[in-house]
Amino acid sequence: MAGWIAPAATMIAAMMTAANLGARVTGWGFVVFSVGSVAWTTVGLTSGQTNLVLSNAFLTVVNLVGIWRWLGRQATYDKGSNAAADASARHPVPSLYPAGGVIGAKLTGPDGEAVGTVVDAMLGCGDNAIAYVVVSTGGVGGVGETLHALKPAELVFGKDGVRTDLDADAISRKPVIQSNHWPESL
Repeated sequence: MAGWIAPAATMIAAMMTAANLGARVTGWGFVVFSVGSVAWTTVGLTSGQTNLVLSNAFLTVVNLVGIWRWLGRQATYDKGSNAAADASARHPVPSLYPAGGVIGAKLTGPDGEAVGTVVDAMLGCGDNAIAYVVVSTGGVGGVGETLHALKPAELVFGKDGVRTDLDADAISRKPVIQSNHWPESL
């Protein structure tokens, strides 16, 4: 049984962590990795493969650190930033949006449909403000995507994520930027 669980858990966990779908999914990916490493350790013990036992005992410890980091520490940080965002929406202060929620956020257009994914945000060192946000459109898992830079004024950060009044066609008409060469300004 462990011989079937080990590779299945390892493959599923690898997909969960590689997908970069947020702290919770990554954390649960490490839980599944732990199941896989314990199963591999069992396979090693029952087949006399000391190297398999030792390497997966070490990987179990690494996976426990991953669980703590993503389901413990990062989950606590996410709760704190979300609490601040929620509180700011209920009080007469400027609304807040967690910076950690920007990268990988779906960008929704005026009709509420996804028009892209936020790849990164460039910050100005002089004024400490967002200079521009890079958004990917098209492609699957980064393959075949097109990158465009949007000005902060074209975006609205809110409780429901990142929105824009631009539709997919308007974004596609923006200049394409290369993945390895972003503009120094917009």
